[in-house]
Amino acid sequence: MTTSFSALKKARTSSFDKLNSQLQKMGSPNNNKGDDRFWKPEVDKAGNGYAVIRFLPAPSGEDMPFVRAWDHGFQGPGGWYIENSLTTLGQDDPVSEYNSKLWNSGHDEDKETARKQKRRLSYTANIYIVQDSANPSREGQVYLYKFGKKIFDKLNDAMNPQFADEDPINPFDFWEGADFKLKIRQVEGYRNYDKSEFSSTAQLSDSSGTAISEDALEEVWGKEHSLSDIVDPKNFKSYNELKAKLYKVLGLDGSKHAPSSTAEDDNTAMDFTPKFKEQPAPVTVASPSPTMQTADDSSDADDSLDFFKSLAEE
Repeated sequence: MTTSFSALKKARTSSFDKLNSQLQKMGSPNNNKGDDRFWKPEVDKAGNGYAVIRFLPAPSGEDMPFVRAWDHGFQGPGGWYIENSLTTLGQDDPVSEYNSKLWNSGHDEDKETARKQKRRLSYTANIYIVQDSANPSREGQVYLYKFGKKIFDKLNDAMNPQFADEDPINPFDFWEGADFKLKIRQVEGYRNYDKSEFSSTAQLSDSSGTAISEDALEEVWGKEHSLSDIVDPKNFKSYNELKAKLYKVLGLDGSKHAPSSTAEDDNTAMDFTPKFKEQPAPVTVASPSPTMQTADDSSDADDSLDFFKSLAEE
């Protein structure tokens, strides 16, 4: 069922409450290289970058203005493993099972391996480009933006301020949201977003500071990209396909580490291997529920885009 633009405006308060409730549940997937739906900020030779963006409301017919996903990216003797994680859909994933076995083996080297193979958390939302000096032609356009936990925390802080002199805002609102000044620095070899911040609340404006008319706002809304498509099961390989890929990358095929049904599988003192199970292809999950954190959860994966880009260019 589609939502009218006038209904979107009237439902701002209830939408804010619903969004905040879902965001609290999430509190704690695609490799989009070459996908022109996505916007990526550019940096100079020193690793610094600046842009002004506006997070947009949920697309017509969808409930949330962002989606959350996990993926894996690591190298083994058999090549690279760069795949979406089935935990995004609330399903078992072979890498997460493997990492859990590693983590519980009792060996420090196994824990270190699990850390290198851990899930990477990302979020995707629609944004309006207010200012992009590196690519002015993108200003006034709508893109998908994939970001990590640090920027997500900025959104959460805006909706749930910690101090009495700060009012909560819905950063995804056309009329009473706020532009987000994305400030990128290079710190210890990694992109850092700590200085990024929201401007004062105001109706969405263009790069000249002129407020966009109601008709133009509706046009912007109509240009948004589907977010549910990002986490559609069609974009995820089956459990068995991922298991086969994992075996190839880690060189487990035909080795003593191959899964078996013997007691060795559950004996952490022996050569560890997860006890994989055969599963059918993924089924559609309308709204993936939050999953408990395991040893391979990422708490600092806000730069996963650059990570995967570097892998793909090897």
